[in-house]
Amino acid sequence: MPHAQSAGCSIYYETEGDPDGSPLLLVVGLGAQLTWWPAGFRSALADRGFFVICFDNRDAGLSTWLDDLGPVDLLAVLEGTAPPPYLLADMAADAVAVLTALDLPSAHVLGASMGGMIAQALAIDYQERVRTLTSAMSSTGDPAAGQQRPDITEMLLSPRPADKAASVTQSVALARATSSPGYGFNEARTRARMAAEYDRGNHPDGAGRQLAAILLSGDRTAALGSLSMPALVIHGEADPMIDASGGRATAAAIPGAQLWLIPGMAHDLPDALFGVIADAVAALAAQADGPAPGARSQAAS
Repeated sequence: MPHAQSAGCSIYYETEGDPDGSPLLLVVGLGAQLTWWPAGFRSALADRGFFVICFDNRDAGLSTWLDDLGPVDLLAVLEGTAPPPYLLADMAADAVAVLTALDLPSAHVLGASMGGMIAQALAIDYQERVRTLTSAMSSTGDPAAGQQRPDITEMLLSPRPADKAASVTQSVALARATSSPGYGFNEARTRARMAAEYDRGNHPDGAGRQLAAILLSGDRTAALGSLSMPALVIHGEADPMIDASGGRATAAAIPGAQLWLIPGMAHDLPDALFGVIADAVAALAAQADGPAPGARSQAAS
């Protein structure tokens, strides 16, 4: 299995599409595995000429679990009496390690939720490695932006059951609560995906450490002002996990960034949006690369 090495962590990654295509790095969110990216969405990106790269963040999936650090005490971390296990900057360095393992000097980067935060940190710290930045359903780290609906916070902080059936049911409930009201919710498919992810790499302690990284990494607003690559910010108007104010703040912070607020979309990737989002990412990439050879537009598909 392919792994990249980053500061003692082994980062598992997968690729799809033509290796000679324009590289696109996908960065996933809190507690999620690379399987969060729907196969249809990855295929849509590959159809548009991208060499698609996705990976498990540290403390998730098939990448290194940092259990030697112990379960995180969020209150102690927030009070400053315990250090954060790691920061988003460390997770951005993991992403760079994946590019290096593939011998890629740079790539287009698309991050969702916490993955958007990591993508922002990557663009800030390694500007030469990022051709374009797409930040989806994310925020800047400013506590005044991207507020979370209280019931979603309660669900996120609830203890995870050790039993598979109960854990899957809990995950399905959170997915339903954050699903896009304008596009429907497929419970059977979601339950099957959550069961498969439980078997692949159930690891709630890792999600706690990732959450500490989010909370302690600070406000990126000023640093985002230094970015010069083409940028797109995508956010669902109905997002209860990270309010759309997070997307607005991100777009306002990045010079020249495009903001796309999608009615009826929440904190997921509905099937009906795969093509139009892939088209938008391809259009952004064309600003840096020119049209991808062999790319297939949605209209032609």
